Amino acid sequence: MAVTKKISIASYGFHGLAGEGRMDVFGYLESCRYRYGMRSADIWNGMMTGVEEDYLKKLKAELDERELELANLCVDGPNLWDDDPANRDKNYQDALKYLKAAEILGARTIRIDAGGRTTSFTNEQFDFIVKRYKEYAKRAADGGYRIGPENHWGPEVDPATMRKICESVDHPGFGVLVHFKNKCEEEFAKWAMHTHISWDIAIGPLEKCMKTLVDAGYQGYWSVEHHSGHDEYQEVAIQVAKVRQVLSRW
Repeated sequence: MAVTKKISIASYGFHGLAGEGRMDVFGYLESCRYRYGMRSADIWNGMMTGVEEDYLKKLKAELDERELELANLCVDGPNLWDDDPANRDKNYQDALKYLKAAEILGARTIRIDAGGRTTSFTNEQFDFIVKRYKEYAKRAADGGYRIGPENHWGPEVDPATMRKICESVDHPGFGVLVHFKNKCEEEFAKWAMHTHISWDIAIGPLEKCMKTLVDAGYQGYWSVEHHSGHDEYQEVAIQVAKVRQVLSRW
């Protein structure tokens, strides 16, 4: 069994500290490297102050200073589909800015969600989403990274829908950020480009869920994500230790 032992921490796991003004993205990088001994980062754009090139170059310099690879840039906001055409166009322009940010920062993967506020996509929505992901995936592949959605809200939660998106996009620059929250997502494991491992999985069927991806050929990072907004330093440490425990057994 070929196993990647690369571990990361999603910066959203410290959203409580960030909301209290006790952590910014630079403090997050410091914690990753020196509190948890990471060699990678998984940055949520909610912890960034913008996508201006000067700012991004400073952020890249801080990653390099700590010898951290950017495993994932996790982007909320510019979802592919919005019912309002004006919003769709704005989201597209914003997404292009984040693709450039991923390239400046050297991200291995970037997550931008499909969008949609119901439990399924119409044919119009689905066709638009697939077309846009194909466009993004080509640029990502040319830049040496991958892009795709995360199965954590809206129609993306449905494994059949996510599998259909994967099969329709069908591009090496496309992948899925597999959000392990309630189950092990066997249905689209072979498209996994990155992971978010929640608390309930970390203290539950963690090894089973990780093995699901390994059996499908996964070679990316095992990234833990905490959601409670409380005791984040300690709770994140527990989740990281659980992942390390599985990898040490393997």
